[in-house]
Amino acid sequence: MNSNLCLTATAVAAVFALLSINPTRFSPPPETTFDHRKTEYVAIHGGVGPESFAFDSAGGGPYTGISDGRIIKWLPEQQSWIDFAVTSPNRTGCEEREKEEKREERCGRPLGLRFKDGTGSGDGDDLYIADAYMGLLRVGANGGLAKKLDFQTEEDEVWKFGSLTFANGLDIDQLSGLIYFTDSSSHYQRRNFATAILSGDNSGRLMKYDPKTKQLSLLLGNLSFPNGVSLSKNSEFLLLAETTKCRILKYWLKTAKAGRYDVIAELPGFPDNIKTSHRGGFWVGIHSRKRGLLRFILAYPWIGKGLLKLPLSIDKLHSCLEKWIGNGGIGIRLSEEGEVMEIIEGKGELKWKSFSEVEEREDGVVWIGSINSPFATKIKI
Repeated sequence: MNSNLCLTATAVAAVFALLSINPTRFSPPPETTFDHRKTEYVAIHGGVGPESFAFDSAGGGPYTGISDGRIIKWLPEQQSWIDFAVTSPNRTGCEEREKEEKREERCGRPLGLRFKDGTGSGDGDDLYIADAYMGLLRVGANGGLAKKLDFQTEEDEVWKFGSLTFANGLDIDQLSGLIYFTDSSSHYQRRNFATAILSGDNSGRLMKYDPKTKQLSLLLGNLSFPNGVSLSKNSEFLLLAETTKCRILKYWLKTAKAGRYDVIAELPGFPDNIKTSHRGGFWVGIHSRKRGLLRFILAYPWIGKGLLKLPLSIDKLHSCLEKWIGNGGIGIRLSEEGEVMEIIEGKGELKWKSFSEVEEREDGVVWIGSINSPFATKIKI
């Protein structure tokens, strides 16, 4: 077998590994399983991939972004979704299901969402959006076309790779109004995420934006696909998912540790978004687990870089296989110290292709998002 054929076989196996769940040495507590009667699948029409959820100050929603660039809102009384906002003024062909890669770049792909509560100031809520292609945006309480935020910065290191390339996770300090978000890669866009992971790309960044001064600041650089971000309740620190390295970082914003970070959890798979739990700790959505071959490739970046030189598109191969291979999503609730507190994993009929986010409400309802499913999932815990 020639070397190119060996490398091609390895590349295919690596993509399968990105899509598949397999047992690992991770030994968490027993999974929480759910009665089918407590699970509801909320269909989404015209798009797929409810990546993240947001609720306004009145508890309305959830709001979620989907693959055609729309942000939609759930109306529980009508049991239906309505259009709320879009992230691009160009909606030509956005409802078409063909050529999704080009459509996303034109129509936008809203990922991280978070409302800034405006009730205290007498203003309405503003929804802030991290769009993978459009960057950081904001839309008012009445929805419509979201507008890009203006940045002012004198820090050369913020822009040394150019403008935002892959805005992803987002959270807001409700007291100060400061916005914390991730730019997953300075080299690869969202449609090339599989390549970014296999290449070992570490050009991702954790950023801070002050809407009052329009100042953009770099907090952490040289990150390997930074993804979800979530502030602690007292805003002393935030948790950050570093997807390629399958780990969670605690970045200190206050105390004597401000500006430093600790690795608090090594995970069995690729983390996506992070959200606080009302019962304590943080929920982490795990897109898929990491198997032995992929672990080996990621441990030696030169292998992944060699695979990318082959005359085939890793991203197109991944997209093709993803339609036929189901993941098994998993949600993990971690303590502030990174200890596993609880796990959600579908059993039997309760199968999700992947978890992008676990959003727990005070009434015990949990919304589960998935980047590749045409529905959102609700469970009662």
